[in-house]
Amino acid sequence: MIFQLRKEDIRIAVIGLGYVGLPLAVALGRQYPTIGFDVKAERVKELNARQDKTGEVDPAELAHSENLVFSSDEQSLQNCNVFIVAVPTPIDNSRKPNLAPLISASRLVGRAIAKGGIVIYESTVYPGATEEDCLPVVEEASGLVFNRDFFAGYSPERVSPGDKERTLTKIVKVTSGSTAEAADFVNQLYASIITAGTFRASSIRVAEAAKIIENTQRDVNIALINELSIIFSHLGIDTNEVIEAAATKWNFIRLTPGLVGGHCIGVDPYYLVHKAMTVGYIPDIIRQSREINDGMPRNVAARLVKAMIQRDLPIKGAKVLLAGFTFKENCPDTRNTKVVDLMKALSEYGMAVEICDTWAIPDEVAEEYGLTIRTSIPESGDYSAVVLTVPHRDMLDGGAARWRGLMRADGVLFDMKAAFSKDESDLRL
Repeated sequence: MIFQLRKEDIRIAVIGLGYVGLPLAVALGRQYPTIGFDVKAERVKELNARQDKTGEVDPAELAHSENLVFSSDEQSLQNCNVFIVAVPTPIDNSRKPNLAPLISASRLVGRAIAKGGIVIYESTVYPGATEEDCLPVVEEASGLVFNRDFFAGYSPERVSPGDKERTLTKIVKVTSGSTAEAADFVNQLYASIITAGTFRASSIRVAEAAKIIENTQRDVNIALINELSIIFSHLGIDTNEVIEAAATKWNFIRLTPGLVGGHCIGVDPYYLVHKAMTVGYIPDIIRQSREINDGMPRNVAARLVKAMIQRDLPIKGAKVLLAGFTFKENCPDTRNTKVVDLMKALSEYGMAVEICDTWAIPDEVAEEYGLTIRTSIPESGDYSAVVLTVPHRDMLDGGAARWRGLMRADGVLFDMKAAFSKDESDLRL
């Protein structure tokens, strides 16, 4: 059977309505009958009320998606013939790939897909995962034969949560398919909504690899800057001043030191490390870069303790405020935030740590991390230290003086991301 599906017959299901799936469903819903599916009934209820707590899609966009229906009812998928999977691909406590959400979604597709259908994966995985791990599950659940009764594609997500400039349609989309005809269809489908254009990869494995090295390359580069920051802290040199000077050369890659969290950069390299080791190769640079970046919360804690000791500030019982909890600024996404690791590291020193974040969703923080956080900046305080971990734009209002007003006179203001000038901060990475 050769894959062929006319445009007028397309009926799409986007499975997973998070930071990736929802914008995709909205874009597709402008042109095609589309079902946005999520296993979380509360998420579907919220979207049916035309609200998106992630902030990725405006209520007006949701209200004008006439062809888009949201559902958590598996039966709603039965009439679809194009299934796009956009579910998380996390790691477990041993930093090994956790494909459970992807396998569950594949099983769901298998129960709904019929002959002539196609499943397209967007979730970031190691090369080979789509064909080796996911599609056999679809085959088993459906009773159909891959590349005879149904087909597949892979088009990795590239959106960056909270980025309002480089949105879905403005980012070139890499596409691929399990046969030449399937690849043509996948490419044409995305080309119909992506104004930036598409790039057709030669195979699904190439597309998978292209996506995972995007994030791995960035992780390695940030690890270098973080390691330089550690070196310069021992030498008494301000890293940000060094970067300012070095960035005057046209080919210098300008990055800043910090915590590396989130669902992509802090996770995806572990998928590539896992796959490399299954074929007998230990990727030292990638692995060591992950160790450096994962170790930054401990390094930040040690630097703060050293600065406090130099000021004769007691460590045990010291009140410390962490300003920011999300994994990046101006975004409510708290997935894999490393601020929680910083909190744990400071708590091990006996400090009393509080957290405030004006963007994070407190219910999600409580559910995922078991923590209670402030959603506004305290009006007053007697903190021994304030650590500006995530410089949300509204948290910069009032400048450094606003945070100093919450501290004791000899307290330490640790401006991790150099949001304020050097002379306004006591400590910077």
